Amino acid sequence: MFNKKHLVYFLLLIAGSCYIIGCASAPTAYTHKPPITIPGVYHRVEKGQTLWRISQMYGVDLDEIVKINRVSDAANIETGQLIFIPHRQKPQYSTAKPDSNKDFIWPIRGRVITAFGQSSNNMVNKGINIQPYDNPDVKASRSGKIVFYTDNFKNFGKTIIIDHGDGFSTVYARNAKVFVRIGDYVQKGTIIAKAGSSGRDKNRYLHFEIRKGYASQNPYFYLSR
Repeated sequence: MFNKKHLVYFLLLIAGSCYIIGCASAPTAYTHKPPITIPGVYHRVEKGQTLWRISQMYGVDLDEIVKINRVSDAANIETGQLIFIPHRQKPQYSTAKPDSNKDFIWPIRGRVITAFGQSSNNMVNKGINIQPYDNPDVKASRSGKIVFYTDNFKNFGKTIIIDHGDGFSTVYARNAKVFVRIGDYVQKGTIIAKAGSSGRDKNRYLHFEIRKGYASQNPYFYLSR
């Protein structure tokens, strides 16, 4: 039986996973300096860097960086791309210093078949759908506590939510098997489930979401490509 805290996460899952009728926007990537007049500095993206890591380097909110650089919900950054960092002249620390425990890792090795913001059946995806190459193991994208689990959530089937303790949570849905329970604390990289299928859709893939509070985030901004 759910307690009040589990009910909150259940409602969070409903709020974040509800689909919105409409079309996804096209990817937008800037490889030149966008015309910005406020004080700041341009950062050239290095291999493996994410917008999340860059925001941590400069101590600037990720949403502010996304907005000022007009990065669309469907886009991901590329090596060599110039990103404007407002009201900063240099990083607060080097790329080696940020706490790696705050970084997110891919929950499964596979191919993204539906991206964030992509339209599918006239609905907009609030996460990414990842079809495993071979190994169906699902790993915790970041360390945290299992705060929600149900074996039959709408069309998502077996669904897990991990609370990362700083306002972020991750959602793992369409699992065939689950190896954790509510209350477990898992380290980043721990195998928590195996990807499967759900409902009428028999294709095997993981539905993965990153949430900041109640708001679904674009996983591409947090996951290294």
